Amino acid sequence: MKHIITFAGSNSENSINKQLAIYASTLVDEVKVTILDLNDFELPIFSKQLEEKEGYPENAVKFMDQMKNADGIILSLAEYNGAYTSVFKNLFDWMSRIEQKTFMSKSMLLMATSPGTRGGQSVLQMAADRFPRHDAHIVAKFSLPSFNDNFSDGKIINQELNEALLKEVKQFQESL
Repeated sequence: MKHIITFAGSNSENSINKQLAIYASTLVDEVKVTILDLNDFELPIFSKQLEEKEGYPENAVKFMDQMKNADGIILSLAEYNGAYTSVFKNLFDWMSRIEQKTFMSKSMLLMATSPGTRGGQSVLQMAADRFPRHDAHIVAKFSLPSFNDNFSDGKIINQELNEALLKEVKQFQESL
């Protein structure tokens, strides 16, 4: 059985991106799903000096182990000021030091959502450009605009948007 990890690029306890990522993972058939929470992988702020002095933090290594052991990744990025959240960027910095090919050609469903009408498009575009340089195999992308209007009770309630996500999930599943 294939194994996927799903997580949000956020440490918010009420992360709308985590809700979206979890929902998307329920749409993938016949896979083992591991839901990761960045709060479980607290890390010091990356610096080259800290790396030289102390090596890689245990939580960064544990997160990379999760990536290595997965066949696919569902990631929904929160957008702060048009970019990654600081918690995700810090994790990404540590992971890229452990393994430059951070995403190891794993199939990825890359998503974002926000309360606004752009649905995290800026961070989604940033990641779609950057991640392939770290060996991401982005096979599907999805943006959910106006989260509070389009998501309720653990699922997308806008039929057109839900069908768009189902199409992306199908592409992701076929790539596993």
